[in-house]
Amino acid sequence: MIYTLSKIIITALIIVTVSEVSKRNSLFGALFASLPLTSVLAMVWLYSETKEVDKVADLANSIFWLVIPSLVFFISLPILLKKGLNFYLSMGLSITMTVVCYVGLITLLTRLGIKL
Repeated sequence: MIYTLSKIIITALIIVTVSEVSKRNSLFGALFASLPLTSVLAMVWLYSETKEVDKVADLANSIFWLVIPSLVFFISLPILLKKGLNFYLSMGLSITMTVVCYVGLITLLTRLGIKL
């Protein structure tokens, strides 16, 4: 229980830190947010709990493939906002486009025999 609470607190601290840093300097906030901290922490926790390097390798491989469609979000959101769309509408459309890209990529990779 303490271990799970520690993981929650560490994750929350990362999100709050990115938010606070971004208020002062968007470049540093973006730099901190772009670091694969969540992925690294997930891999460390997965390994420390299972000691199975194959699971860590599978997770890293899946993360690699799923980063590609996530880029759609970071491309579409600023474009929509600069076009004057409402923040929440832009966010919703960007998330929707990203989900569509996730489904498309997962479908394609499955057909190509690439296991996620």
